[in-house]
Amino acid sequence: MLPKQIQVFERGWLSSNNVLLRGADGAALIDSGYLAHAPQTLALVEHALGGERLARLVNTHCHADHMGGNRALADAHGCRVTIPAGEAPLIDRWDERELVLGFADQRAERFRYDDTLAPGDTLRLGDVDWQAIAAPGHDPHALMFFAPEPGILISGDALWEDGFGVVFPALFGELGAFGEARATLESIAKLGVRTVIPGHGRVFTDVARALERSFYRLDGYEEDVTRHARHCVKVLLVFALLEKQRMEIAALPRYCDEVGLLRELNARHLHMSPERFAEWLVADLERARAIAREGGDIVPLVLA
Repeated sequence: MLPKQIQVFERGWLSSNNVLLRGADGAALIDSGYLAHAPQTLALVEHALGGERLARLVNTHCHADHMGGNRALADAHGCRVTIPAGEAPLIDRWDERELVLGFADQRAERFRYDDTLAPGDTLRLGDVDWQAIAAPGHDPHALMFFAPEPGILISGDALWEDGFGVVFPALFGELGAFGEARATLESIAKLGVRTVIPGHGRVFTDVARALERSFYRLDGYEEDVTRHARHCVKVLLVFALLEKQRMEIAALPRYCDEVGLLRELNARHLHMSPERFAEWLVADLERARAIAREGGDIVPLVLA
C-alpha cells in the first residue's frame, strides 16, 4: 500500500503511530508517541535508520500521545522540529491545561521547535511532496498531510478506520467544533485519498467506509453532546490505565475528583458523585471489555 521509503510504526493507543520517511533530504518522522514510550520510539527509529541521523521531526498536532517523544528524539538526533503554526503559542506558554497534559493526568517533556507549518504549505519528505491541510475538530490547530500523486493521507486523529479523536472544544461549550470536525471529514472525502495512515490503528484503504463510520458517530455526538462526554471520560481513564497498567478500584473516586478534566466533564455533563462516577466508569469499561478486574484493581485489556 505504501512506497518503500515510507515506514509506519503502528503503536497502540498510548502512543500515536510514527511515520518514518526516507529521501534525498534525509530521514523524517511524523509524530513521536507518548513520553512513557520514548525509549521504545528511539529504539524503533534507530533500528530502522541503521545509524543514519533523523533529520526532521514533524507533528500533526501537539497532544501528549503525538509529541511525547519530541524532546528525546531532538536530544538524540539534533533534528529539526516542526509543529503546526497554531500550536506554537501553546508550546511557548507550556500551559498544561491548554495542552491537555497535567489537566488530564498526561505527560510530555517541554521541547524546542525550529519552525512551523500552516495550512496550504507544502513539505517534501521521503522524496514525496505533501500538502499541509487544516484538520480542526479534535484539535483546533491540527494538520493532516496529503500526497496527491500516490493518494496517501497522514490523517493524525482527524480520521481513523473506526472513528476520530475526541472533539475536546465541544465538551466545553464550543459546539461549533463539531461543525469543524464535519468540515474536516468532508475535506478528506474530496481529496481522492487512496490510502490513510491514521494516528492510531492500522493503515487502511477503505476510505469511504471509514468516513461513513465517522459521519455516523459525529451525527450522534451532535445530537447529544453528553454522549460524547461519556465517550471522552472513558477514553481518558483507559489512557491513564494504559500508562499505569494497574489502578486500585477503591482509589478511583478520589482519582476522578483530582484529575481536572475528569472532574470538570463530570460536573458539566454527567452530574454524578465521585463514587458513582467511578463505579459507572468501571462497569461500562468492563462491559466493553476494555478493562478487567484483578482482585481490588483494574487492568487494561486494550493494547498500549
